[in-house]
Amino acid sequence: MQAYLKAISYYLPEKEVTNAELAQLFPEWGAEKIAKKIGIETRRIAADNEYASDMAVKAAEQLFAEHAIERTAIDFILYCTQSPDQFLPSTACVIQDRLNIPVSAGALDFNLGCSGYVYGLAVAKGLVTAGIASNILLLTAETYSKFIHPEDKGNRTIFGDAASASLISTDGFASIGNFDLGTDGRGAGNLMVKQGGLRFPRAIEEAAEPVEGRFPDEFIYMNGPEIFTFTSREIPGLVDRTLLKNELKKSDIGQFVLHQANQFMLEHLRKKMHIGSKHFFIYMAMVGNTVSSTIPIALYHALKEKDTAAGQHWLLAGFGVGYSWGGTVIKFD
Repeated sequence: MQAYLKAISYYLPEKEVTNAELAQLFPEWGAEKIAKKIGIETRRIAADNEYASDMAVKAAEQLFAEHAIERTAIDFILYCTQSPDQFLPSTACVIQDRLNIPVSAGALDFNLGCSGYVYGLAVAKGLVTAGIASNILLLTAETYSKFIHPEDKGNRTIFGDAASASLISTDGFASIGNFDLGTDGRGAGNLMVKQGGLRFPRAIEEAAEPVEGRFPDEFIYMNGPEIFTFTSREIPGLVDRTLLKNELKKSDIGQFVLHQANQFMLEHLRKKMHIGSKHFFIYMAMVGNTVSSTIPIALYHALKEKDTAAGQHWLLAGFGVGYSWGGTVIKFD
């Protein structure tokens, strides 16, 4: 049985932080400099009392309303987040109850970041083709802002909060092709929130001041140069292998929709892979890097703006924290 992408929606928090506001906090970084360097003009930030599951529920409600989907048809929930509400139970179980999805539906969380949407599509396809489920609600939601130190201007300019909801089913507008997935845990320490789990519990005492640009371990740490090196090294190969597994060439792809990390990195990858700008979709200026939600948000807008003629192929690729990466192709029916 074939698996299809049937519908996509997303949710953004109300609070907005513009480059002008960040420039007031960090005068050495002008608003225009931020926009030119990373391609982001504004980003949405979850409210103090708003958590990833709240956003995931709102994204799902948007999906149901926007695409006239009956929640009673959902028979599996996949929920991707790295900022869960609690250690246990699985937040997907809580979401099932909040959305009033039938208790006959399966539900599970999985912890992945920038590659999470592609991995979610892979798991959803497996459930469909194995005959385990027919209508899978794939949710991504992240509140990285709650991990970022107030003085961390680099990460504050990049990351935004968001959630997405997709329906993967036995029919839809685009079939889901073959996957190439990869992992290199040697890079785990280059993008990490070290404290907060059981191995490194969050410190009870007051957090220390930043040392040599590194903030206390309860906040997110990103080694930008190493992440860039990893991306430049691995992602062109990921794209090539994804094409090979789907028996396609670059010229067969109508749009390349990659994880929206930042403008500089994406342009570097585009040029390195010799892909024309008209076939390389970027949408991040008004939302920022929303981690596992970047691909579905970009895909949502690409579907509205670009040609989706029957038989056309688009390539999706996610990569980042873990290190983890994944690619696939969708084909429009």
